[in-house]
Amino acid sequence: MTDLPSKAEARESPDSPRIGEVRPGRVVSISEQEVLVELDASAASCEDPALRAFLLGLRRGEIRAGRVRSVHPFGVFVNLDGEPEGLCTGFVRVPELTWSWDRRPEDVVAVGRRVVGEVLDVDTRVGQVQLSLKALRPQPLVSFVDRVGQTVLARVTGLVPFGALVSLAGDVQGLVHNTELTDEPVDDPGLVVSEGDEIAVRIVAVDLERSRISLSARDPDHT
Repeated sequence: MTDLPSKAEARESPDSPRIGEVRPGRVVSISEQEVLVELDASAASCEDPALRAFLLGLRRGEIRAGRVRSVHPFGVFVNLDGEPEGLCTGFVRVPELTWSWDRRPEDVVAVGRRVVGEVLDVDTRVGQVQLSLKALRPQPLVSFVDRVGQTVLARVTGLVPFGALVSLAGDVQGLVHNTELTDEPVDDPGLVVSEGDEIAVRIVAVDLERSRISLSARDPDHT
């Protein structure tokens, strides 16, 4: 019978991980329930000469294409053209997928689809390239900057406890807060509007930096 190693011998194995030890790897999966990150030590990130050469050849601001490998609630992994075989270096965070803040990742891209994005950052430590798809598309709020003070039609797309979500022309989404729905304060937006309603709203302000538009359905002359 073959003798099995003792627990102490197993712990002292040269290949056994130790507390506090740093090992190269790449994220394989994330469990939202357990917040578990699995690392594939064989990836060896920047110890891989081919991967290191690929990453060092990228520059912020340049345009790169690739194919969507997987779609998750937290972002999208992309196989970039030219990356070493067997790796997946591209990643797009949810806020960088589209200018629309209420779209789910699966509504924007799909596995296998070709995408083009701007390189935001290259992390040689973990072997990942941060991309932005929306950076290559016009900021839809720009067309509303000169329309502050004007009244436009908007369609109610949803209700939340603090207000009504609305859609304006050009795929622009905004929120009409409860305090701006009527001249008198309301606690429940459902008492004033319903999903699918078309309402008139006034453009109060446009914040391009934060990609937000402030709207009001109140009478501007009401005191």
